[in-house]
Amino acid sequence: MIAVVLWQMHPSLLISTSTPTGGDNGGHYAMPAFLKSDLLHHFQLTGWDPGWYDGFPLYTYYFVLPDLLIALVSYAIPYAVAFKWVTVLGSVLLPVAAWAMGRLFGMRRAYPGAVAALTLCYLFDYTYTIYGGNLFSTLAGEYAYSLSIALALLFLGLMARGLRTGRGRGWAAVVLAACILAHILPALFALVGGVILVLMEMLPARVRPRDVWHPHPTDEVVPLVLTRPQALWWGVSTIAIGGLLVAFWWVPFGTEQAYSTSMGYVDVHTFVAILLPQADWWVLILGGLSALAAFALRSRFGILMALLAGAAALAVIFDPQSSSLYNVRFLPLWFLPVYLLAGWGIATAVTGAVDLWPWLAVRIVRLVNLLFRLVTRSSRGRRERAPGVVAEPASLSEEEITLYSEPSGRRGAWPVAAVVGPLVALVVALGVVVTPFVLPASAMESIGITPGPNQVTNWSSFNYQGYQAQGAYPEYRALIETMERVGALYGCGQAMWQYDPSLNRFGTTQALMLLPYWSGGCIGSMEGLLFESSATTPYHFLNQAELSATPSEAMVGLDYTALDVPAGIEHLQLLGVRYFMASSPQVQAAASADPSLMEVAKMGPSTSSQAGVSTTTTWKIYEVLDSPLVTGLTNLPAVEKGIGASQSSWLSPSESWYDDPARWNVFLAQSGPVSWPRVPIGDPSPPRRHVAPTHVTEVRETDNTVSFHVSKIGTPVLVKVSYFPNWQATGATGPYRVTPNLMVVVPTAHNVVLHYGASPADRVGDVLSALGLIGLVLALAGPQVLKSGRHRRAFRKAGATPAPYGYG
Repeated sequence: MIAVVLWQMHPSLLISTSTPTGGDNGGHYAMPAFLKSDLLHHFQLTGWDPGWYDGFPLYTYYFVLPDLLIALVSYAIPYAVAFKWVTVLGSVLLPVAAWAMGRLFGMRRAYPGAVAALTLCYLFDYTYTIYGGNLFSTLAGEYAYSLSIALALLFLGLMARGLRTGRGRGWAAVVLAACILAHILPALFALVGGVILVLMEMLPARVRPRDVWHPHPTDEVVPLVLTRPQALWWGVSTIAIGGLLVAFWWVPFGTEQAYSTSMGYVDVHTFVAILLPQADWWVLILGGLSALAAFALRSRFGILMALLAGAAALAVIFDPQSSSLYNVRFLPLWFLPVYLLAGWGIATAVTGAVDLWPWLAVRIVRLVNLLFRLVTRSSRGRRERAPGVVAEPASLSEEEITLYSEPSGRRGAWPVAAVVGPLVALVVALGVVVTPFVLPASAMESIGITPGPNQVTNWSSFNYQGYQAQGAYPEYRALIETMERVGALYGCGQAMWQYDPSLNRFGTTQALMLLPYWSGGCIGSMEGLLFESSATTPYHFLNQAELSATPSEAMVGLDYTALDVPAGIEHLQLLGVRYFMASSPQVQAAASADPSLMEVAKMGPSTSSQAGVSTTTTWKIYEVLDSPLVTGLTNLPAVEKGIGASQSSWLSPSESWYDDPARWNVFLAQSGPVSWPRVPIGDPSPPRRHVAPTHVTEVRETDNTVSFHVSKIGTPVLVKVSYFPNWQATGATGPYRVTPNLMVVVPTAHNVVLHYGASPADRVGDVLSALGLIGLVLALAGPQVLKSGRHRRAFRKAGATPAPYGYG
């Protein structure tokens, strides 16, 4: 299974040092590098990244574990190779995790291998390509989701074992913590599954689900050791420790959601088509039959998978449109237990057949013997009637008696099932997955299947050959080098680049998001990958619509306008953007006529071809004039009474203000000193209260600080960096959030420093994580079962020693 995955992922490309591209991976590539070069140097896993969106909180709203692995592995091997390896890690580990889960559940030996085999079909499922879990999604950038799914299965196995033996509390907690840090959605899958397993243990013994039925004498079955109260304590404490370990991440993630952005994606409501795609009918039918068998046999594993599949389907159907979760992101969590159930069903059928065969064979032999005796008796009767013939009584030899007798103990059952069960499942998986790879297209078309270019092998080849393999790479490399020279000559700062779908000629439309990576942090990109992680995102896409002939308009629900370069440049000045990169003649003509822009570089013309379409592009780089990072205000901001921090409260009045430059002489604030005027939300004419002018000098920006000198104390100063609650000021009060999503401070000293530090939510999370660490130490250092002597004696009496568990 792993060999098939690696075969399709091109191992030779996985060890090459080309820069991966393709989908979101082309943008993801910058994040682990920043984690390694900046955050880890500050001993942080989350922090401020100034490279995208006027700065944003990196890993506050995204998942740090996969990128942390990339950063750490890259100390030993080239960064590009580390990135590639970790992106495929979850997919490679999934069959192993499924096999380990089966063993930890204590199922008979046919089951783990069969369950693992069907994960191959899940990985190559082509009914969706972006939502997570399968290889298409991984190659599109969802490698964090894939890793989290593998960890979720391992956690469920550890929970299943521990709830009945009291073993492995510490390991289960650590795996749960890692699952949460890898991706929140599979972590929800794991948490729901853990709760279901705990509830199963609370059921009376006569109806409690089991792991093995009709065990073979060679099966080593660990008996139930924990009582129901003990199992409840073990389960609750394990989940609590795992959750507390990563409270440093989920407490800010949960409490500071107001400062994230919902992209407004509309839920998909064609439920039959997405939940029951025709291409997956075979596994849906097999999984459904397996679910019925699981309830009939009271299989703990089967019932758990059936309930998890049902929960995921309900999440897809009833996910509220108002939530920030896009309902189809739950689809992978529907298909995964369906495939696992199918593997379980195959193992059940094979094991049942093997167990039934000795009984059936005896009955067949007896029936044949009976028929033989009847025929013999009839023939003997004819001979008796013949003159001089005397009949002899029928008798059986000892060998025949042994053959016809009942089997004793089914001694040969488990080795046969252990081999045949996984083998049958593997044949099914290989038939579904590998057949299209090895048969010629004509043979596939003869059975109604037309292979297309949308294949895993093609996606992985495109991704891992990298930017360097693209026909437009010379243009891309020259453009990056041009921006590096511009930064060295004219200074570092944010760059706004014209969007066009043809940017895909570089390998992905997100290629220029890597400007901070290539320039060592000197040139930022106003567009970044993690749209939801910045409250400045809406204003970037409004700017993009004004400055691009064919904008993406990626965020739903904004009041977009047509191409309007002068208005777009005004917005760039408001946000402190330093450079504008234009690529089309129409936009360049308008930019060259704008007095707020000064052309500082030109690159091209460059010609490239993609999908048979030739593109010739000349890039012009402009410096945005009168766009300082820090500037004094002329009027006091006005505080909108009753406005909230969330997008539902803040965005609408802020967008209206942003779209009307005539209102920019008074910034609207979320909060502020008592001396600032108070106005109703969205007031179009707040009072103008002039303040003494101040002169700002010595402006310096680092990865997590902004410092400057003011000539006048007490005059509010605008800092054109995205607001977030972690920002703290020294030598000033504030910072206060003002429209559209910037910061204002009121200096109390001539030298002011803003520092991205810890918020109250961070401190609470750190304390809870410290408690979780203490709990983990106690779980690892203490006994693996409850401490009472009576319980330990019961454990020994039951014969449940630490090795080996899970056979059978």
